[in-house]
Amino acid sequence: MAEQSPGRVWTMRATYVALALVVIFFQLLPLETTPRRWAGPDLLTILGFAWALRRPDYVPVLAVAGVMLLADLLFQRPPGLMAALVVMATETLKARARGMRDQPFPVEWLSVSVMLVMVMLGNRMILALLLVPQAPVGLTVIQLVMTVLTYPVVVLASGTLLGVQKAAPGEVDALGHRL
Repeated sequence: MAEQSPGRVWTMRATYVALALVVIFFQLLPLETTPRRWAGPDLLTILGFAWALRRPDYVPVLAVAGVMLLADLLFQRPPGLMAALVVMATETLKARARGMRDQPFPVEWLSVSVMLVMVMLGNRMILALLLVPQAPVGLTVIQLVMTVLTYPVVVLASGTLLGVQKAAPGEVDALGHRL
Protein backbone atom coordinates (compact mmCIF):
# COMPACT_ATOMS: atom_id res chain seq x y z
CA MET A 1 0.00 0.00 0.00
CA ALA A 2 1.22 3.45 -0.83
CA GLU A 3 1.47 6.03 1.90
CA GLN A 4 0.87 9.75 1.62
CA SER A 5 3.29 11.64 3.90
CA PRO A 6 2.08 14.65 5.89
CA GLY A 7 4.87 16.75 4.37
CA ARG A 8 3.61 16.04 0.86
CA VAL A 9 0.02 16.89 1.84
CA TRP A 10 1.03 20.23 3.37
CA THR A 11 3.27 21.03 0.41
CA MET A 12 0.40 20.42 -1.99
CA ARG A 13 -1.96 22.49 0.14
CA ALA A 14 0.53 25.37 -0.02
CA THR A 15 0.88 24.77 -3.77
CA TYR A 16 -2.90 25.05 -4.20
CA VAL A 17 -2.98 28.37 -2.35
CA ALA A 18 0.06 29.64 -4.28
CA LEU A 19 -1.49 28.67 -7.63
CA ALA A 20 -4.73 30.38 -6.66
CA LEU A 21 -2.85 33.56 -5.73
CA VAL A 22 -1.02 33.49 -9.08
CA VAL A 23 -4.34 33.13 -10.93
CA ILE A 24 -5.81 36.04 -8.96
CA PHE A 25 -2.71 38.15 -9.65
CA PHE A 26 -2.89 37.60 -13.41
CA GLN A 27 -6.63 38.24 -13.50
CA LEU A 28 -6.08 41.58 -11.77
CA LEU A 29 -3.40 42.73 -14.20
CA PRO A 30 -4.71 45.43 -16.57
CA LEU A 31 -3.66 43.69 -19.79
CA GLU A 32 -6.51 45.06 -21.90
CA THR A 33 -7.82 48.61 -21.91
CA THR A 34 -11.05 47.93 -23.77
CA PRO A 35 -13.89 45.72 -22.51
CA ARG A 36 -13.98 42.22 -23.96
CA ARG A 37 -17.07 40.71 -25.56
CA TRP A 38 -16.37 37.30 -24.05
CA ALA A 39 -15.48 35.99 -20.63
CA GLY A 40 -12.64 33.63 -19.87
CA PRO A 41 -12.90 30.53 -17.71
CA ASP A 42 -13.14 30.64 -13.93
CA LEU A 43 -9.78 29.02 -13.24
CA LEU A 44 -10.04 29.29 -9.45
CA THR A 45 -13.21 27.25 -9.34
CA ILE A 46 -12.09 24.49 -11.68
CA LEU A 47 -8.70 24.27 -10.00
CA GLY A 48 -10.47 23.63 -6.69
CA PHE A 49 -12.91 21.18 -8.29
CA ALA A 50 -10.16 19.22 -10.06
CA TRP A 51 -8.04 18.91 -6.95
CA ALA A 52 -11.07 18.08 -4.77
CA LEU A 53 -12.03 15.15 -7.01
CA ARG A 54 -8.48 13.89 -7.49
CA ARG A 55 -7.01 14.49 -4.02
CA PRO A 56 -9.56 15.76 -1.49
CA ASP A 57 -6.91 16.07 1.23
CA TYR A 58 -5.00 18.67 -0.82
CA VAL A 59 -7.83 21.24 -0.69
CA PRO A 60 -9.11 21.75 2.86
CA VAL A 61 -12.32 23.68 3.24
CA LEU A 62 -10.60 26.66 4.90
CA ALA A 63 -8.16 27.01 2.00
CA VAL A 64 -10.96 26.98 -0.56
CA ALA A 65 -13.03 29.42 1.50
CA GLY A 66 -10.08 31.76 2.04
CA VAL A 67 -9.04 31.78 -1.61
CA MET A 68 -12.58 32.33 -2.87
CA LEU A 69 -13.33 35.02 -0.28
CA LEU A 70 -10.14 36.83 -1.27
CA ALA A 71 -11.22 36.54 -4.91
CA ASP A 72 -14.66 37.93 -4.03
CA LEU A 73 -13.10 40.93 -2.34
CA LEU A 74 -10.49 41.62 -5.01
CA PHE A 75 -12.84 41.11 -7.96
CA GLN A 76 -15.49 43.29 -6.29
CA ARG A 77 -18.14 40.59 -6.19
CA PRO A 78 -20.61 40.36 -3.30
CA PRO A 79 -18.37 39.18 -0.44
CA GLY A 80 -18.87 35.57 0.46
CA LEU A 81 -21.56 34.61 -2.04
CA MET A 82 -19.38 32.94 -4.65
CA ALA A 83 -17.10 31.66 -1.87
CA ALA A 84 -20.01 29.93 -0.13
CA LEU A 85 -21.33 28.40 -3.36
CA VAL A 86 -17.92 27.10 -4.40
CA VAL A 87 -17.22 25.72 -0.92
CA MET A 88 -20.53 23.83 -0.95
CA ALA A 89 -19.85 22.47 -4.44
CA THR A 90 -16.27 21.52 -3.57
CA GLU A 91 -17.37 19.68 -0.44
CA THR A 92 -20.03 17.84 -2.45
CA LEU A 93 -17.39 16.77 -4.95
CA LYS A 94 -15.06 15.70 -2.13
CA ALA A 95 -17.81 13.50 -0.72
CA ARG A 96 -18.15 11.82 -4.12
CA ALA A 97 -14.41 11.53 -4.76
CA ARG A 98 -14.04 7.93 -3.57
CA GLY A 99 -16.95 6.78 -5.75
CA MET A 100 -15.63 8.72 -8.73
CA ARG A 101 -12.19 7.11 -8.47
CA ASP A 102 -13.12 4.18 -10.71
CA GLN A 103 -15.22 6.19 -13.15
CA PRO A 104 -13.91 7.25 -16.56
CA PHE A 105 -12.98 10.88 -17.16
CA PRO A 106 -16.19 11.84 -19.05
CA VAL A 107 -18.24 10.97 -15.95
CA GLU A 108 -15.98 13.16 -13.82
CA TRP A 109 -16.22 15.96 -16.39
CA LEU A 110 -20.02 15.71 -16.42
CA SER A 111 -20.14 15.79 -12.63
CA VAL A 112 -17.97 18.92 -12.53
CA SER A 113 -20.05 20.50 -15.29
CA VAL A 114 -23.25 19.94 -13.30
CA MET A 115 -21.63 21.54 -10.24
CA LEU A 116 -20.51 24.52 -12.32
CA VAL A 117 -24.05 24.99 -13.64
CA MET A 118 -25.42 24.77 -10.10
CA VAL A 119 -22.94 27.37 -8.84
CA MET A 120 -23.73 29.70 -11.74
CA LEU A 121 -27.50 29.34 -11.34
CA GLY A 122 -27.30 29.74 -7.57
CA ASN A 123 -25.20 32.87 -7.92
CA ARG A 124 -27.54 34.42 -10.49
CA MET A 125 -30.70 33.55 -8.53
CA ILE A 126 -29.40 34.96 -5.25
CA LEU A 127 -28.20 38.14 -6.95
CA ALA A 128 -31.58 38.48 -8.70
CA LEU A 129 -33.46 38.01 -5.41
CA LEU A 130 -31.35 40.72 -3.80
CA LEU A 131 -31.73 43.01 -6.84
CA VAL A 132 -27.98 43.26 -7.38
CA PRO A 133 -26.90 44.30 -10.90
CA GLN A 134 -25.40 41.38 -12.82
CA ALA A 135 -23.50 40.68 -16.00
CA PRO A 136 -25.66 39.82 -19.02
CA VAL A 137 -26.82 36.21 -19.22
CA GLY A 138 -24.92 35.68 -22.48
CA LEU A 139 -21.64 36.64 -20.86
CA THR A 140 -22.29 34.30 -17.94
CA VAL A 141 -23.11 31.43 -20.32
CA ILE A 142 -19.92 32.09 -22.30
CA GLN A 143 -17.91 31.97 -19.07
CA LEU A 144 -19.64 28.72 -18.06
CA VAL A 145 -18.90 27.09 -21.43
CA MET A 146 -15.29 28.28 -21.35
CA THR A 147 -14.91 26.94 -17.81
CA VAL A 148 -16.34 23.54 -18.73
CA LEU A 149 -14.10 23.31 -21.80
CA THR A 150 -11.01 24.30 -19.80
CA TYR A 151 -11.53 21.67 -17.10
CA PRO A 152 -9.68 18.87 -18.97
CA VAL A 153 -6.71 21.18 -19.51
CA VAL A 154 -6.54 21.96 -15.77
CA VAL A 155 -6.78 18.26 -14.91
CA LEU A 156 -4.04 17.40 -17.41
CA ALA A 157 -1.75 20.20 -16.18
CA SER A 158 -2.36 19.32 -12.53
CA GLY A 159 -1.64 15.66 -13.19
CA THR A 160 1.45 16.01 -15.35
CA LEU A 161 3.10 19.08 -13.82
CA LEU A 162 2.15 18.70 -10.16
CA GLY A 163 1.35 15.01 -9.78
CA VAL A 164 -2.24 15.47 -8.63
CA GLN A 165 -3.56 12.03 -9.59
CA LYS A 166 -6.51 10.05 -8.31
CA ALA A 167 -5.70 8.02 -5.23
CA ALA A 168 -5.05 4.32 -5.80
CA PRO A 169 -7.68 2.00 -4.29
CA GLY A 170 -5.42 0.81 -1.42
CA GLU A 171 -3.67 4.10 -0.72
CA VAL A 172 -3.60 5.34 2.87
CA ASP A 173 -2.39 8.50 4.60
CA ALA A 174 0.29 8.61 7.31
CA LEU A 175 -2.28 7.71 10.00
CA GLY A 176 -3.54 4.68 8.10
CA HIS A 177 -6.84 6.20 6.93
CA ARG A 178 -7.96 5.21 3.46
CA LEU A 179 -7.88 7.95 0.83
